[in-house]
Amino acid sequence: MVNLWRRISNSWLYLAGFLYASGLMGFGFYLQYVKHQDPCPLCMVQRVIFIGILALYLIAATHGPKRAGARIYAALITLFSASGIAVAARHIWIQHLPADQVPACGPGLDYMLETMPMANVLKELMHGSGECAARGWTFLTLGIPEWSLLCYFALGTWAVLIALKSK
Repeated sequence: MVNLWRRISNSWLYLAGFLYASGLMGFGFYLQYVKHQDPCPLCMVQRVIFIGILALYLIAATHGPKRAGARIYAALITLFSASGIAVAARHIWIQHLPADQVPACGPGLDYMLETMPMANVLKELMHGSGECAARGWTFLTLGIPEWSLLCYFALGTWAVLIALKSK
């Protein structure tokens, strides 16, 4: 197995990371448009982070970096993954609050983007709202934010493993 890992080029490994992140985005769109589960503000932030990771993996796959480049990509992807883990952890925390402590629902994202400065929109998104407390889809008793947290961890770890593999 170790021999196979060493023989696969980094570009293919980055492509695998890109495809994994693309599959996650595709599943998010499936839940939204087929299962009619509209994303809450924190879900939208997590999607943007997944798109950033997806883009970094795609750029790395087409760039084919050597050792230093692989470390830079690993650092960037890990930074995005860590921020995704933080947002997912906040989302999980909001979902596990007692009903009387759940924040009130705020204005919609479209309204905030039209009427508020971007800094205030980001602040409001990170605070979450009552919509973020809804559990929605679950699999093996884990909800979307729990799965997102695990996927962020996997994507960050994958990038670090690629960087450590580089000669």
